Amino acid sequence: MSYDWGPHYIIPSSVITTYSGNVRLREEFDDDLLRQELSELGFSSPIARVSNPWYYRKKDSTTWIKIGESDDMRENFPVTWDTQKLENGQYEVMGLMHVYFKANGTIKAIARQNVVEVTVKN
Repeated sequence: MSYDWGPHYIIPSSVITTYSGNVRLREEFDDDLLRQELSELGFSSPIARVSNPWYYRKKDSTTWIKIGESDDMRENFPVTWDTQKLENGQYEVMGLMHVYFKANGTIKAIARQNVVEVTVKN
């Protein structure tokens, strides 16, 4: 069984559909569902760290470009994305959340991605 623990993209505002300038990207996850999935996978050790790198790409392109990375869980893994030098149009933003934990004396990780489509208009 798969649990939808996240990551879940937090939109800066429910009315923002177009990004311009500096945008603060954030994501959250459901700790209880994450722990349920880890348990089902046979991993019961505590979570050591969560990190969330962010990427973007022009819609329908193949290469992701890194925006930044955050491990600040309290602030929902914030990264500022400067869209000012980008061509106007449709883009995809991906948060690739990594959850690190110890298993059998070594650090292991699971990861999930969340991709959202945004419009850049400067």
